[in-house]
Amino acid sequence: MTAACGSSTTSTPNKPATSLPPTAASSPATPPAAPANAPESTEGKQDFTLVNATGVEIDKVYIAPHSSDDWEEDILGQDTLATGDIASITFSPREKPKMWDIKIVDKAGGSLVWENLNLLEISEVTLYFKDGKAWADVK
Repeated sequence: MTAACGSSTTSTPNKPATSLPPTAASSPATPPAAPANAPESTEGKQDFTLVNATGVEIDKVYIAPHSSDDWEEDILGQDTLATGDIASITFSPREKPKMWDIKIVDKAGGSLVWENLNLLEISEVTLYFKDGKAWADVK
């Protein structure tokens, strides 16, 4: 499953004012250093793999820049992400932000949010939920 993130905000739910606390990264990969004379460009380098290890089927996934007040469109569309499934999330080359938030919604309407994910340093996000607690491991 591949989804493309864009900057469109038409017909999307508002980003909530409150959410779960930021997720601690577990040994995020360090990107290779750019040559000293190379301009720093973050455009389109936020692609990552999303792994559902929550134990529930994910009905909707929203990804938005952390600085945004609105959630972007549901990147799953009519698809769902069963527990154990993996989705490859790709971004438009025009996307520049490095810090992103992820919101998932299950079939019953329950939702969880992970904030401040540096997608320039993360290649995989595995989401967990057990005993009322949610967390994410990142690589």
